[in-house]
Amino acid sequence: MAGSKEIKRRIESVQNTKQITSAMKMVSASKLRKVQAKLGSGDVYRTQLSRLLANLSENVEDITDIPLLEIREVTSIALVVITANRGLCGGYNHHLLKQALEFYEEKKALGVDLGIIAVGKKAEEFFLRRGLRVDQSFLDFSDIGEQEDALTLSEALKEAYLQKRYDEIYLAYQAFGSVISQTPTIIRLLPASCEQIEDKEKVDDTQETTYLPNYIFEPEPQEILSLLLARYFQVMIESALIEARAGEHGARMTAMSAATDNATELLQTLKLSYNRARQAAITSEITEIVAGVNAL
Repeated sequence: MAGSKEIKRRIESVQNTKQITSAMKMVSASKLRKVQAKLGSGDVYRTQLSRLLANLSENVEDITDIPLLEIREVTSIALVVITANRGLCGGYNHHLLKQALEFYEEKKALGVDLGIIAVGKKAEEFFLRRGLRVDQSFLDFSDIGEQEDALTLSEALKEAYLQKRYDEIYLAYQAFGSVISQTPTIIRLLPASCEQIEDKEKVDDTQETTYLPNYIFEPEPQEILSLLLARYFQVMIESALIEARAGEHGARMTAMSAATDNATELLQTLKLSYNRARQAAITSEITEIVAGVNAL
């Protein structure tokens, strides 16, 4: 059995670890509340924008001249992967990166040139460690999903697509379900699809699908559609960033809660062992004293 001094050192170490995990849990919980507030408020805006785009698409006869809707022969693809900058969040990063790697290998097997755009240090480290091509990295984004970050990323991706560096752009992120549930998701961002936008706005079967009424547009619907598609593209990226951050904080809060609980249980075991070791040492000292007295 370990001596009482060694057990005491272990108790102090576990107590320090428990304080850290407990603090990280509280920080993640605070950030999660902020991100969830953004997630809820953004849903309304995204829904109305989608409805407007669906209405516009019905009034545009020719969409072939809209750059973000242009469908090309696919020879080059960009995969945008949103991960955390730090670990200690359970399998949050691992599960997403595993699915992103499977997607990468699937496209490479078809002979398509594919580049990674990493959003988060964990994504960059993962692909570079495997010798895969990382075309661009964004490592200093906020961990609560700021609008400025979405604008920076959307402008970079839109420019790359319009300059025909990529024929398709996909986005991999953790879709937020709940604090304990995140789903690795890969969607196509560009070229955009009016059909996909309309599908997003189909409500439950028990409700009536409502679109905006027909308006007289000024300027022409095609020009408005082109402008709003760029805005919708940014909103989709912002939504993915917010969901990813919500999932990250939820996963970290869950992981740190479990670590804190484990530390509490370990402390109880160590304190029991310490008391037993201390009692054994006292008993041994008493025995030695009695033996010494008897020897006299």
